[in-house]
Amino acid sequence: MRAIGIILAGGNNHRMGDLSRKRAVCAMPIAGSYRSIDFTLSNMSNSHIQKVAVFTQYNAGSLNRHLNSSKWWDFGRKQGGLFVLTPAMTCDNSSWYRGTADAIYQNLSFLKESHEPYVVIAPGDCVYKMDFNKLLEYHVDKKADITVVCKDMPESADMSRYGTIMMNEDMKVVGFEEKPLQPKTRTISCGIYIIRRRLLIDVIEKCAEEDRYDFVRDVIIRYRDVKRIFGYKISSYWRNIASVEDYYETNMDFLNPQVRDYFFSQYPNIYSKVDDLPPAKYNPGASLKNALVSSGCIVNGLVENSVLFKSSYIGNNTVIRNSIILNDVYIGDNAVIENCIVESHSTLNGGEVHRGDDGRIKVVVEQRERFIM
Repeated sequence: MRAIGIILAGGNNHRMGDLSRKRAVCAMPIAGSYRSIDFTLSNMSNSHIQKVAVFTQYNAGSLNRHLNSSKWWDFGRKQGGLFVLTPAMTCDNSSWYRGTADAIYQNLSFLKESHEPYVVIAPGDCVYKMDFNKLLEYHVDKKADITVVCKDMPESADMSRYGTIMMNEDMKVVGFEEKPLQPKTRTISCGIYIIRRRLLIDVIEKCAEEDRYDFVRDVIIRYRDVKRIFGYKISSYWRNIASVEDYYETNMDFLNPQVRDYFFSQYPNIYSKVDDLPPAKYNPGASLKNALVSSGCIVNGLVENSVLFKSSYIGNNTVIRNSIILNDVYIGDNAVIENCIVESHSTLNGGEVHRGDDGRIKVVVEQRERFIM
């Protein structure tokens, strides 16, 4: 493909609460064995984008370790590769990324040293499948300066969390509101853009000269009436992980066989870093109903409508319902976990009861010594 990729993975989201205290949102575990950034990386690899940069910053340790080898997404080529770029102190700059446009500006050499004519910019905290080749064909056909991927949201969606787009009959963007309280449309921006590389360099340098740091506000909205900006509407599955509820619902979606089949059985594939773990083990007394259980887990109790991530232990007579158990969690005997997300590496003693009440999801974080007989 005649494009390079940029994945924006450096931001912090306070709506994730305790879940983002020790990891970036883009490193959040998804569907038992994946991370949220795996979906964007896989989309770029499957679209034959050979050169991809990931901009990391907040709580980047876990994410950087996940990206320490490019072979899992097939970026380990002589031409191209996977580049993990963090803020660096230089003689000209000593700031953290102050926004998405500033993150691109601080790594402008990546753009200037590339030769591909187009750039695909995407967030790393969304779960979706997409062929960026079709996006590029649409972009070229429309003679667009910038193309924004967008989606119609259902009536139940909280529109104040998104940027909303208004388009004319030709799909040209004529209005853009960032997180409006009273939206005029239910079409949102998915945060995925395609733009000519030289134009991106020009507008980012202009932003830096004027101390502007945000790509949406200072490029998309500011240049709306100056540049040809078009929307590219998708109707397939797309979820943004922006809150505890979003994270919970996204994982619960993977209990639906149709969603699992779409992502993991239909071409193209989703790739991730593979851990060398044994298959899950179900001891006598284990009972599972509509559960997604990952490698390395040991189950002795009841697991119903729940997702268990890698290397978790569920004790005897323990009941897990409507919950997400993250990596390397130990839950003792006779415990009850309902409507919860249990943080990774937590230890819950036997007999503990945790429930999310009134339709709210409870995040359980318990760091204790483990005494395993």
